[in-house]
Amino acid sequence: MKITFFGATQVVTGSKYLVEDGDTKILVDCGLLQGTYDLTKHNLDPFPINPRDIDALVITHAHIDHTGYIPALVKQGFKGNIYCSSATYELCKILLLDSGSLQESDAERENSYHKDDPSYHKIEPLYTEHDAENSLHFFHPVEYDTPFTIKSLQITLIRSGHILGSAFIIVDNGKEKLTFSGDLGRPDQLLLKAPPYLKETDYLVLESTYGDRIHEKDEPKEELGAAINATVKAGGLVIIPSFTVMRAQIILYFLHQLKKSKVIPDVPVYLDSPEAIKVTNLFCTFKDEVTLSEDECKGISDVAIFTPDPEDSKKLDHLQRAAVIVAGSGMATGGRVIYHLQHYISDPKNTVLFVGYQAWGTIGRALTDGLKEVKIHGQSYPVHAKIKMIGGLSAHADQKQILEWLSHFQKAPKKVFLTHGEAESAATLQKEIEKRFHWSVVVPKYADSFDI
Repeated sequence: MKITFFGATQVVTGSKYLVEDGDTKILVDCGLLQGTYDLTKHNLDPFPINPRDIDALVITHAHIDHTGYIPALVKQGFKGNIYCSSATYELCKILLLDSGSLQESDAERENSYHKDDPSYHKIEPLYTEHDAENSLHFFHPVEYDTPFTIKSLQITLIRSGHILGSAFIIVDNGKEKLTFSGDLGRPDQLLLKAPPYLKETDYLVLESTYGDRIHEKDEPKEELGAAINATVKAGGLVIIPSFTVMRAQIILYFLHQLKKSKVIPDVPVYLDSPEAIKVTNLFCTFKDEVTLSEDECKGISDVAIFTPDPEDSKKLDHLQRAAVIVAGSGMATGGRVIYHLQHYISDPKNTVLFVGYQAWGTIGRALTDGLKEVKIHGQSYPVHAKIKMIGGLSAHADQKQILEWLSHFQKAPKKVFLTHGEAESAATLQKEIEKRFHWSVVVPKYADSFDI
């Protein structure tokens, strides 16, 4: 076999891995690059090989940095099957259509800035909502722990506990076994079952998002309650930029518990993300993956007022009383939270509460790094609202948890490839693995190929 790394190389987004075995070519994950303009502009590059030559695509999980390029790949001629778990397929039906809509609105907004410039050439979206819908026809959900074949390769998906539907992917050509961790879930995940330990593989592609740090031991639920109480006392609003899958549901779970125990007052909570609303309604459908009771599932839905309609979302920018608004996106790179930040970020009574990793180049990263003025849709806004960050909610294993997971391998892999982490994070994890296990570890660069 041969593997080539076409994404997530020393960055945290854009996972794309080409696996070749004779005349068999499969792609594992097909994500968008996210973050700075210098990074995201490469989403517009032609795919490095002819998409028509790829036999099939296998997906670890539904997050856009692992799936968001799929409609573009189909648009460029990919005709193969797309294999994933059933839950991943259901989530992709939500997330990819939303991504296509955002691609269209982003292009429309950029073009509007230059509408009076006769020399300006209009940009086209990477793909449209229609393109995203078309790509769904290529999906073929498969069961966990049930091998299937793609020409010369046998593929197996194993539940990985990162998000709903996430899976380890094992690729076997009868001689060598190549395993993709995707994003490795935490053993103490709040709403999902812990990831299983694997015993052996010949080669391992391993994520390194938190390869240089340990998750905070603070209690995120208590921190959330304290931030809400302080903001309500000041007469302000709490804005929580949140990821659609898992993070929004965890926040709702905490809010349900905090209200039930009367730790926080009964202020209105708004879930202002059509996609997060759909995911929340879907969440407890896959009972084999979640750890929640029926009552807890109901509590997650009942604690918030859902605002799927755009007009209802706009009304949230004119609230006259304390409230909590949970809105996408988690890194404030788009979505409805951007409009709420425009209205509320300059008021010192308010709090913007980030609840997850903020990638370099995002508004979320700039605000958590202490930016005093933020530019949104071409206009600058002074940052007077309190900016807070709650740790401990990441669905990614940290360095200690990754090393613990690796310690259960009964046979050393011949090589470990570290991807999906910023350069420093990957390099730190590389040293830790080499020091503890004495394994061969590589941090690949873009387009690096390895015979395995």
